[in-house]
Amino acid sequence: MQLYHHPFCAHSRLVRLALGEMGIEPELIEERVWERRPDFLMLDPAGSTPVLVEDDGFVVPGIDPITEYLDETRGPKLGDRRLLPVDIGARVEVRRLSAWFNHKFFAEVSEPLVREKVYKRYMPRELGGGPPDMAVIRAARANIRYHLHYIGWLLKARNWLAGDRLSYADLAAAAHISSVDYLGDVPWDEDEGAKIWYARIKSRPAFRPLLALTVAGMPPAPCYADLDF
Repeated sequence: MQLYHHPFCAHSRLVRLALGEMGIEPELIEERVWERRPDFLMLDPAGSTPVLVEDDGFVVPGIDPITEYLDETRGPKLGDRRLLPVDIGARVEVRRLSAWFNHKFFAEVSEPLVREKVYKRYMPRELGGGPPDMAVIRAARANIRYHLHYIGWLLKARNWLAGDRLSYADLAAAAHISSVDYLGDVPWDEDEGAKIWYARIKSRPAFRPLLALTVAGMPPAPCYADLDF
């Protein structure tokens, strides 16, 4: 199995976490989507990561199709470790919260911070590269606070974000937060419940490859790989 990804793409991180929970180690192929490589566009005309390619060449592009595909093809064998529950009501809640982080948190926090602080460093100026827009960064830093409060509020009545068991909702939230945490932009003193939850999920074996990530010229924040942050 191959995964076309970018180290800071939160959606790619979610797929890596899900595969890790399933005991699958894909071949990672880094993709800089702004380069618009023809071979990559043949896999996904939308030109975005992640894209999953099965051993037989079957292509699954995009975060929502990939998570559904993995559940349909691998989920039943996971038993009580299945990331999308069998109960219809529980499935709706997992999908709702996954969408919250994959779309709302992405638009308000992780995408602007990663774009301004990471992608623009490598993009040519004619494609939008250049110095970060500090107004965008300030807005994203302000937005993350109410997302952390929402996580804390959910956890007052639940063991995990969507219920009693770990699910795609937790992996989605953790994937997006981890991309921001690398940059040092998560105010962990904002909500104790959110911090405790993240420490739990951060300590799982599937998270280790993400915590080992380093980028030349851009070291992670001191708390990024610290399990006792």
